[in-house]
Amino acid sequence: MIEVLYPEVCCLFGDKANARYLGLCLGEDRLATTHVTQTPRFASEDPHMVYLCSMSERSQERVIERLRPHRERLRTMIDDGVVFLLTGNAFEVFAASIEDDQGRTIEGLGLLDIQVKRHLPTRFNSLFLGQHAQTKIVGYTSRFTHSYGYDQTQGLFSVTQGLGMNPEVNYEGIQVNNLFATYLLGPLLIQNPLFTRYLLGVIDRDAPLSELPYEAELMQAYETRVQEFESGIDFVD
Repeated sequence: MIEVLYPEVCCLFGDKANARYLGLCLGEDRLATTHVTQTPRFASEDPHMVYLCSMSERSQERVIERLRPHRERLRTMIDDGVVFLLTGNAFEVFAASIEDDQGRTIEGLGLLDIQVKRHLPTRFNSLFLGQHAQTKIVGYTSRFTHSYGYDQTQGLFSVTQGLGMNPEVNYEGIQVNNLFATYLLGPLLIQNPLFTRYLLGVIDRDAPLSELPYEAELMQAYETRVQEFESGIDFVD
């Protein structure tokens, strides 16, 4: 079971397409949607994966409070190697704290030892080219925040071009056991079929897919995008 949390408020930048694609890969019957007024299924069941995606700053605070009663359960799941995919600003919910531009500090779930700083109304826009092991990663970010605290050994992607977790580091995202957190937005799994194949292998180690849905088309688009990103275009707005 793959639990998709709070799609009615976590719905920005097309990130929901990642859940739809996972449904194509693994079967729609394996997707379970939990709405913001409901108790998460992971509280009493054992999902193979939990997905949380981009949301507004106001929704972040609501999501934190909805998940706070389940913090220790989430911590156990992370320690036990359950797969989490957190895209856009979703992983900030798991942070120790979020400091807004007025100096107010919002207490996060404290599951990731990072501190987030908002810089409203400045938005940081960047195309992204990086690496996950030997796989090239492409995407983009558009955010009001930078994150601090983790070091490169826990970075998810190394940065070739574009913006990392903050302007001073050369890694983007965080990996803790099988928790994958990234600021990258939109249909990350569709844009990066090689990384998607890796992720699916973590979810279903005993039943790897022989071929991704629309794999030929996805690979053609991916290779074109990599070539364009490597050609020297402007990455940071």
